Amino acid sequence: MPGRLPARTSADCRPLPTTSKTRNGIVFDPSADYWNYRDGVQTIDLDFTSIEGISPLMRHNMKGTLLWYAENRSPAHLRNGFLLLKQLFKDLHEQTAHALEEITSIDLINYRSRLKKGSEWRLGSISGFLKQWEGLRLPGVSSDAIAFLNSIRLPGNPKGTAVLTMDPELGPFTSIELEAIHCALNDAYVKGKLTLGDYLLAWLLMMLGQRPIQYAYLKICDVTAFCHGDAKTYILRMPRAKQRDTLPRSTFKERVLNPQIGTLLLGYAETVKARFKHRVKDPTQAPLFPEENSGLEYPEGLEFHQNAQTLGQHVNNIFAKLKVQSERTGNLIHISPIRFRRTIGTRAAAEGHGELVIAELLDHTDTQHVWVYVEATPEMLERIDRAMAAQLAPLAQAFAGLLIDKDPRKVGSPASNIIAPQYTQDFTPVGNCGRHGFCGFSAPIACYTCRKFHAWLDGPHEAVLDYLIAERERLMAGADPRIAAINDRTILAVAQVVQQCKEIRNSGGLHD
Repeated sequence: MPGRLPARTSADCRPLPTTSKTRNGIVFDPSADYWNYRDGVQTIDLDFTSIEGISPLMRHNMKGTLLWYAENRSPAHLRNGFLLLKQLFKDLHEQTAHALEEITSIDLINYRSRLKKGSEWRLGSISGFLKQWEGLRLPGVSSDAIAFLNSIRLPGNPKGTAVLTMDPELGPFTSIELEAIHCALNDAYVKGKLTLGDYLLAWLLMMLGQRPIQYAYLKICDVTAFCHGDAKTYILRMPRAKQRDTLPRSTFKERVLNPQIGTLLLGYAETVKARFKHRVKDPTQAPLFPEENSGLEYPEGLEFHQNAQTLGQHVNNIFAKLKVQSERTGNLIHISPIRFRRTIGTRAAAEGHGELVIAELLDHTDTQHVWVYVEATPEMLERIDRAMAAQLAPLAQAFAGLLIDKDPRKVGSPASNIIAPQYTQDFTPVGNCGRHGFCGFSAPIACYTCRKFHAWLDGPHEAVLDYLIAERERLMAGADPRIAAINDRTILAVAQVVQQCKEIRNSGGLHD
């Protein structure tokens, strides 16, 4: 605690400075009622007049407490303290109906008793800010309140619940969901619904699972490539986040990219570099995912960088365009950056990696919070038979093509017909390719989830389904279950075609 501050008195109203610097060197006025400034790639927007139920002296000393956090901690920590204290004052005011002059042990006891089960952690989160307040010798928190906080065991914010329960809204994606997102993202880009920048940002989130703030700090110079003979290795230097006592872009983790994404990202970086050639002194220091609004004031060295909140919302908007359905709920998948982080951790644990490797992948400083991935129950379905495939197929909506309910012999050229004798035991086509070309993927496995596929009403789809389910059961008995599940989404797509064919036949045969 700072030792330069005088002992407090009941009449103390220590004046606040009119200028101060954050840990990152941003100058602001802490005496103002409205703190609004850009700190790195985070925006601070704190309105002290919006706080209900406290006296002017309490509001003044709250500013003094949060000033210490602005000067010594991260912007996120400062924002969190403001919101927690604001909610505490609101709850206390609702009980007393008068302006709060000081927080006492009685106030905290009453507040604790009103917390619902599962939200007791809130008092634990507030505790640190109240102790700092009292330690700064600012009036507003009584000594008996601190004695009470020190005498009880305060639970922390519950961690790992979404992962352990495989929460369909907040937890890791299933393999089928993740594959569906991959396919929808590629399809949206091919159709021109996404820019190359948005496409690459989404892919990097899926591949690396880093926090939005880290992508907001990325610069052109962070994308590099090295040649080893005829091979080329693509590297992305990812700025670290949530590292205490370190400045932004002071430490990095190098991430190796696959050649397909690496090639695209390197070309994209050169395009952005050319765009900012005359807008920044050094175009290699331009942001990798820039903000076009040049009317804003940026911190030095972070010109045209998006702030983390804006980039996070932009990411949500990208994935919202995809409209991907979940086989678990039948609804659109809720897609957010944190779910990709949880998916990467869960899949790494399923691959047999330990806590140290998972912590490295997720950019954790230690292994304190990665145990949940190791202990999480594998999400993979142990068995998919015809009955289960029939139940999941309408929910997953994995079939992406068209069902041709006219005479298939009059549709397309014979060269585009797709036959699969290894699955159907004859040469009857299952459909035809609307692309009328050779794609290089394994037919008909890749066809059922392809938008160019025209499935024929009289095609032997049930034979394909029987083969895939039998092959899955064979692999489950003698191989790695992850290998056995590799065609699960295709199984659901074929099952969906089988169901649709039956519905058409039951409705009276072929449609006109």
